[in-house]
Amino acid sequence: MNLNKVMLVGRLTRDVEIRNTPTGQTVAAISIATNRFWKDKSGTRQDQTEFHNVVLWGRLAEIAGQYLSKGQEAYIEGRLQTRKYTAKDGTERRVTEIIAENMQLGSRPQGGGTSAAYGNNAPSSPSAPAAAPRQESPAEQIPTINLDEEEEEIKIEDVPF
Repeated sequence: MNLNKVMLVGRLTRDVEIRNTPTGQTVAAISIATNRFWKDKSGTRQDQTEFHNVVLWGRLAEIAGQYLSKGQEAYIEGRLQTRKYTAKDGTERRVTEIIAENMQLGSRPQGGGTSAAYGNNAPSSPSAPAAAPRQESPAEQIPTINLDEEEEEIKIEDVPF
C-alpha cells in the first residue's frame, strides 16, 4: 500500500501567481508558511516556521487567484511531487512541491471573511459562473482557523469532532 498525502494549514506568504500553459491550462503557485510551537526542557517557548510551495491546476487555480491573497489563512490538501529542471547557470536542480487537490479558504489578513471549500469537484466548465463567497447570517457563521490565537499545544480532547 502506498500513500502520498499532505495536509497544511497556514498563511500565504505572497499573492497568488497565475499563469497559463501553452495548451491553455491555468496553473497557480502559492507559498504557505506553517508554524510549530513547543516548550523546550527549560520551559522556554520555541517556534519553527516552514515554507511550502504549492501548485494548483485548473479551476482550483482560478479560484485561488480570485479569492486568496497574501497573509490569508488556507487549508491545502494534496500530494508531494519532486521535479527536476535545469537552472539558468546550467546546473540540474530538484524541487519538491505540493500539488493541491483540495483547498479551503480561511480568514483574511484583516480578520474578516468566511470559509469556503473547493476541490476537484468544483465546476470545471469555462462558462460556469465564478464561485461567490457564501453569505451567512451571524447565527450560522462557519468557524475559521485562526493560527494567531494558538498559543499552546492542541489537546485531542479539545477537538469538537
